[in-house]
Amino acid sequence: MATSTGGDPHLERAYTLSGPDDARALYDEWAPTYDADLTGETQGYVAPTVTADAVVAAAGTAVEVLDAGCGTGLVGAALHERGVTRVDGVDLSPGMLERARATGVYRDLREADLTAALALPDDTYDVVVCVGTLTHAHVGPSALAEFTRVVRPGGYLVATVLDDVWESGGYRAEVDRLAAADVFEAVSIEIAPYRAGQRVDCRLLVLRVR
Repeated sequence: MATSTGGDPHLERAYTLSGPDDARALYDEWAPTYDADLTGETQGYVAPTVTADAVVAAAGTAVEVLDAGCGTGLVGAALHERGVTRVDGVDLSPGMLERARATGVYRDLREADLTAALALPDDTYDVVVCVGTLTHAHVGPSALAEFTRVVRPGGYLVATVLDDVWESGGYRAEVDRLAAADVFEAVSIEIAPYRAGQRVDCRLLVLRVR
């Protein structure tokens, strides 16, 4: 069943992207109204706050965090509100990064394509958080291994996967594969609200890196 978009044209386009160039163009265009479009009552985009709560519950606040696919900074702002102050962000869209920069909550922001390798050394962060990018026509399950590469042993990957692609998109199989290879252990994999206004859920992953 198709994910409900509530008739939002940007969301409808987002779920049918053809690749990174198309994604960059969409999100540059959407950046000025993204927060208002998603956080209002119609969409009720609660995934950033739900995920920030999970980060603090798992890892505490005295951590260095990479917000992978940071967009306009909704996750960074939610983390900052909870006392997490060392947060870096990467995103494909310069327009979204400009909005994230304006929040004042990020230590560093850089452009990056999450479908490729991150230009970061191994074991750089205590936590990688990824909200809203493991979804239709965005970033596939291969990113999970790359995210864990830059997490220090004992740290966490906390991510949302849109519920209706959890199995069909290969994310569950990749989580199982990496857990079996002892790359990480699954602390919890729960169904959580994503866009509550449209009753769209996600799998909220809390994975502890070996």
